[in-house]
Amino acid sequence: MILAGDIGATRTRLAAFDTEGNRLQCVVEKTYKSQEHDGLAGILSQFIKEEGIPVHSACFGVAGPVRGGRSRISNLPWTIDSRELSKQLKLTSVGLLNDLEAYAYGIDALESKDFISLSEGAEDAEGNRAVISARTGLGVAGMYWDGFRHHPFACEGGHADFAPRDDLQMQLLAHLQKKFGRVSCERILSGPGIKNIYEFLRDTQKADEPQWLRDQMAAAKDQPALISQLALEGKAEICDRTLSIFVSVFGAETGNCALHFMSTGGIFIGGSIAAKIVAKMKDPAFMRSFLDKGRMEAVLKDMPVRIVLNDDCGIIGAARYTLVQKAFRTVSRATEAAL
Repeated sequence: MILAGDIGATRTRLAAFDTEGNRLQCVVEKTYKSQEHDGLAGILSQFIKEEGIPVHSACFGVAGPVRGGRSRISNLPWTIDSRELSKQLKLTSVGLLNDLEAYAYGIDALESKDFISLSEGAEDAEGNRAVISARTGLGVAGMYWDGFRHHPFACEGGHADFAPRDDLQMQLLAHLQKKFGRVSCERILSGPGIKNIYEFLRDTQKADEPQWLRDQMAAAKDQPALISQLALEGKAEICDRTLSIFVSVFGAETGNCALHFMSTGGIFIGGSIAAKIVAKMKDPAFMRSFLDKGRMEAVLKDMPVRIVLNDDCGIIGAARYTLVQKAFRTVSRATEAAL
């Protein structure tokens, strides 16, 4: 029985997976609001007590950099230590991965129905892959191709500098610099980023915010979701312009990511935002921005670009990590015995 988790600033998902060979079967899954808890340890205790699940191995994907088996969640005042979790769960070790690294491990477990293609790329596309995901924050991970299989690895590319591409985006950058100082891509390509774009258009009077919309925004619990919904429904120009800027910037940064990792095997767009605004992501603006890399356009055209629709990819990937590590240990022991 594998205990896996997807730990984010907004929500914490835990799931127990039964295993049969390399197959995973989810036995139980629960979601908790991260902000309502002091840390992961308390949530784990509650989950295990309520579900009565025996835990034989565990791995957690966390929304932050992992160093020396410890991580401080980027947008949440939690520090998670794999050694403390091992003691709590009475295990020899516990896997602790960046959430996008865990997400990358989950890609190969998905089915064709879990993807929407924005660009098919070359028929013989092979090589490195990359994942970029916009949720509460912006995450990036690479998948190194060794000629036989992919090896996921974490990075913090979501915190790289935002690079404006036209006059409007330069004005957006200047607006956000007054508010934040340094402006990373995450300030735009995230749930809070959608709100930042909206407020830029409103406060600089580039788009009007009608009274009915002002009232809805004031009452909304999830303002970025409201903005996205109204944009897709065509009910407010300011919302449509907000999402258009978001998609254009997202396309450009996805192209940057593809170049950084030379992801000739494909680039995958994860996160709840892209999956919910597929109609807007299919707008030519995304791929136009993705391909707008001068002499590198021909290289990018050969890279498959896909949106991941399955929201379970990260938690499946955390569970798969334990299987991969188990397989490596088995191979290592066999090799040592042979020598």
